[in-house]
Amino acid sequence: MSLLEMKVPSPGESISEVEIATWLVADGDYVEKDQAIAEVDSDKATLELPAEESGIITLKAAEGDVVKVGQVVCLIDTSAARPAGAPAAEAPAAPAPEAKAAPAPAAAPATPNPDPVKPASYAAGSASPAAAKIIKENNINPSAVKATGKDGRITKQDVIAAMSAGFSTEAAQGWGGTREQSREKMSMLRRKIAERLVSVKNETAMLTTFNEVDMKPIMDVRAKYKEAFAKHHEVNLGFMSFFTKAVTEALKLFPAVNAQIDGNEMIFHDYADIGIAVSSPKGLMVPVVRNAEQMSLAEIEREIKRLAIKARDGKITPEDMTGGTFTITNGGVFGSMLSTPIINPPQSAILGMHNVVERPVAINGKVEIRPIMYVALSYDHRIIDGKESVGFLVKVKEMLENPERMIFGAKDPMEVLLGL
Repeated sequence: MSLLEMKVPSPGESISEVEIATWLVADGDYVEKDQAIAEVDSDKATLELPAEESGIITLKAAEGDVVKVGQVVCLIDTSAARPAGAPAAEAPAAPAPEAKAAPAPAAAPATPNPDPVKPASYAAGSASPAAAKIIKENNINPSAVKATGKDGRITKQDVIAAMSAGFSTEAAQGWGGTREQSREKMSMLRRKIAERLVSVKNETAMLTTFNEVDMKPIMDVRAKYKEAFAKHHEVNLGFMSFFTKAVTEALKLFPAVNAQIDGNEMIFHDYADIGIAVSSPKGLMVPVVRNAEQMSLAEIEREIKRLAIKARDGKITPEDMTGGTFTITNGGVFGSMLSTPIINPPQSAILGMHNVVERPVAINGKVEIRPIMYVALSYDHRIIDGKESVGFLVKVKEMLENPERMIFGAKDPMEVLLGL
């Protein structure tokens, strides 16, 4: 017998321990080299642990265990022979005789083929631990998820794909009403988020200022150029790129909003690394768009899309989420009208976007219906004065309501022409 000890790799600098969030395999399973065998939570991200070699696995840690970096969490018997039914390619072989016995063989591939696969294995229709967790958290009927895993098992990616595509009304499970209770241990990531949020409330002089933005100019630009933009840049033109661009220009004018406190000193940044809060199956993640001040709208959209996909697929790394200087969060995608976002430490400010609602507003002395978004800037009053916070938010509003200002560094094009 040849046993390989699999140790916990270091997820990143300053991380000394992780938590076994989910085992994706069972004790005694045969695993292939590079197959994902576990998901581990650090205080910054969730990472997949791949098998270093093929063989029979023996688990040495349980789900929920906190283990040190470098600790042995499983053994792989690399000398073990692959079980007869192990290759995924053998799974479809079982229904073949049934297909031949059918009176109309030509119709077999159309609909009956998926059904015979399910009884071929005990795993058919069952969810992997990671998939089962997402199904439970989102109240999804497993029968509404198309299984593509080995032996008909539902994988995490199957659930994510089904959620992205949307469900019919029959797919959602009803409210149980059993009066039962259940307890679930908070993940290390969730515990860290809770700790950081409480510390922000206790350790900063947080204040929020509000404003409203007439989104019609941005919406007109999108309506006019979205097809050409998507065709030329191969990415959609969304609101977030406009907000990110407006923020970077405003940060240049109000550098304290882009700064942070370090002891008795203030650190100012001659760059804008913008954190974009995105929702993922594991919770809220804030990946960072580096040097956003140098990017075009298309480059910003591409980078946001890349990071959002990584977060959704659980492949985001601690390096993707460290070092931001300012954060934007968009509660509007969930229907939020107004909120007071909490600062993402050690940053000093965060901008909250909300939903766009048609409201009556006064335009040149007349009442018009315009698409209005409320925006909120939470900031640390220890480093940012009211004048700077309000001035920053007003500048963001001005650039969004006059998109051409983003091209000329927050100035009116006529001012540039006149050299003012």
